[in-house]
Amino acid sequence: MRAMAYDAYGSDDVLTLRDLPEPKVGPGEVRIRVKRAGVNPVDWKVMSGGLDGLMDAVFPVVPGWDVAGVVETVGIDTPEFEVGDEVVSYARKDVVHGGTFAELVTMSVRGVALKPAALTWDEAGGLPLTGLTALQALDRLVVSASDTVLVHGGAGGVGSMAVQIAKARGARVIATASDANHDFLSELGATPVTYGPGSVERIRAVAPDGVDVVVDFVGGVRDVTMAVLADGGRHASIADPSVLETGGSWFWVRPSAEGLAELGRMADAGQLHVPVADVLPLEELAAAFARSREGHVRGKLVIAVSD
Repeated sequence: MRAMAYDAYGSDDVLTLRDLPEPKVGPGEVRIRVKRAGVNPVDWKVMSGGLDGLMDAVFPVVPGWDVAGVVETVGIDTPEFEVGDEVVSYARKDVVHGGTFAELVTMSVRGVALKPAALTWDEAGGLPLTGLTALQALDRLVVSASDTVLVHGGAGGVGSMAVQIAKARGARVIATASDANHDFLSELGATPVTYGPGSVERIRAVAPDGVDVVVDFVGGVRDVTMAVLADGGRHASIADPSVLETGGSWFWVRPSAEGLAELGRMADAGQLHVPVADVLPLEELAAAFARSREGHVRGKLVIAVSD
């Protein structure tokens, strides 16, 4: 199968397009023929060796944890799916090895769900990691219609998902972003606020009594969070473990078929869409990683693996 892979940690130049053996299909697994694979910052962070202290790598590594595709093979004792099912998956495994920037990927059914009918393949490819991260953050903070929610990094892949999910739950949403992304956030239903110096005053101007919930998807904003959080408020971050020192939650997203199914229901109900910044072919994965590393992509970069 065609795949982008690397033989040692490094920057984008370690990626090469090559032909690799097709992955095996174990019990409780499905093999997915990949149509689209979403790009996430964690992909190039793993490739740089930044997570080597947490996860073992088996080289050559095919990066990528997001996938939308079609079930090609069903493993032993896997009644949940049939060959031909259109699916999405957050395909993170226990070791870094057989990822989604390839024609085929296998994944346990614990992280696979049917593709939302309302989403295109491009949109579906960008849904799993960002959607689940946002959903699990808001679930952990028990966000409801009575809350005012502040989203740090509202225009990014995860942030834009969190804005939409919080709005679907009836919450009032404030989101930080650059001025260029304010119209985008307004369209998603959030009150936009410019990030950076003076952001505390700007947030207080629209939420004088503070906010009930803060979700941080960018890092480096703990002081802002604590300055605008109302008494008894809740906060969480995926980027800054120091929030544990101030009573917050720091977490990693987990594969979840149930969570993906919930995101699918929201998408099919018109409550959730996936902003796609660009779609690139498989052989341009290094260029996609370079763009992701710049940190100014609005929405998701998606890799088209097959038609």
